[in-house]
Amino acid sequence: MRAWLLTLTDRLRESYWFIPTIMAVMAILLAGGMITLDSYQGSNWMDGVPWLYAARPDGARSLLSSIGGSMIGVAGTTFSVTIAAVVYASGQYGPRLLSNFMSDRGNQVTLGTFIATFVYSMVVLRTIRSPGESGAGADAFVPQLALLVAVLLVLCSIGVLIFFIHHVPTRIHINSVIEEIGDRLLAEIGARFPVFIGAPLPAEARSDEDRIPDAFRRDAGSTQAVHRKEIEARQTGYLQLIDDETLLSVATRHDLVLRLQYQPGDFVHVGRALVEACPPEKCDDDAVAAIRGCFAVGSRRTPLQDLRFLIDELVEIAARALSPGVNDPFTASTCLDWLGAALADVARRSLPSRLRADEKGALRVIAHPVDFAGFMDRGFGALAQYASQDRIAALRFLGALGEVAMSCDNVERLGVVRAQVDQIEELATGGLDGEPLRLVMRRSAELRRALAEPDYRRQLRDSAAWLGGTA
Repeated sequence: MRAWLLTLTDRLRESYWFIPTIMAVMAILLAGGMITLDSYQGSNWMDGVPWLYAARPDGARSLLSSIGGSMIGVAGTTFSVTIAAVVYASGQYGPRLLSNFMSDRGNQVTLGTFIATFVYSMVVLRTIRSPGESGAGADAFVPQLALLVAVLLVLCSIGVLIFFIHHVPTRIHINSVIEEIGDRLLAEIGARFPVFIGAPLPAEARSDEDRIPDAFRRDAGSTQAVHRKEIEARQTGYLQLIDDETLLSVATRHDLVLRLQYQPGDFVHVGRALVEACPPEKCDDDAVAAIRGCFAVGSRRTPLQDLRFLIDELVEIAARALSPGVNDPFTASTCLDWLGAALADVARRSLPSRLRADEKGALRVIAHPVDFAGFMDRGFGALAQYASQDRIAALRFLGALGEVAMSCDNVERLGVVRAQVDQIEELATGGLDGEPLRLVMRRSAELRRALAEPDYRRQLRDSAAWLGGTA
């Protein structure tokens, strides 16, 4: 249930209609409040304000009709401009970026402001009465305070329109698009690491993994397989979210050890096991239902818990920029800068163990996390074949790898960086020649020296020298 609520919240955040709907409802409530206040207050309060005068029914109707007609027209234009910007962005940067523009608060609030002003004007317009309009002897009613609020809403709408005219071209600028993805990637890295589900096992348990049940060991045979129960998926689609807290709680309550078969972003289909539970006799129907409720499956990937999705967005923009039809290495360089910053941040962090325990230290969940090599391959590995064909992109590729190398001293992770250097060298040899190839090889040799010599790498880090030369 909690997983469903979290995904629903994310869908509402990305929807283009939710904020305008809320603002329209608030406009109705505001109109009702102002009309009620006017019915008690009257218009005598305006006598003490020399620059205000009471409007007559015909004038009030004309004013509100003009406001309503203009606001609905501007709202339609705003929607058209937004759709045009979305079509342009999805065509230029990739269809997966569509949700980034639809979830933009500026666009939603702009449309909501115009719709709310229109709704407010229509509600107030309905209450205006001329003398005798509601029957013989009926008094005229013009909500003067509500009219004043309508004028203030128009002024706010003009300000929002000016903001919108500036916001749209700024929002679809490629640097702004990349910055938004990069900022969210860095924020998610900070939020997700080093803790995922539960607490890590003690160091001695993490090293030999002796506490893993026999049914879950890598060398488990058919005889051990009967001691685990598969909990199958009921939907086909992308795994969007895992409610880790509830999953750990269910495993603790039923005294189970759960092994996750997928991670957010993976594609699952009906009949495939989402989770394996051990021992099977403790995994009753209530436990199965509770475990299934911890997984949210949808038609598309989302960045809720899927860091790879954000990396893929940067890779997609860079790959499109380096395609022969576009040939924009500077956009690709910007993507590489953000990838380098994100993976350098990962390199400094302690990634979580796949073995997660409850508060008492008992093993409860065997997770399926992505390791440092997986992140590097997802980003730099996917871009190597594109960057190797362009001198500017290849040099920036090596520079970004250098930033990652400067951020860690772990031998294993430095080996992962070295593997990416080997890959770009091999690909550049076939894609470049002459002076561009010599520049790339020279930069690569300096990076190799930094990877092999800790003292040299430390000197570069302390002197704040940019690895491999100037950009």
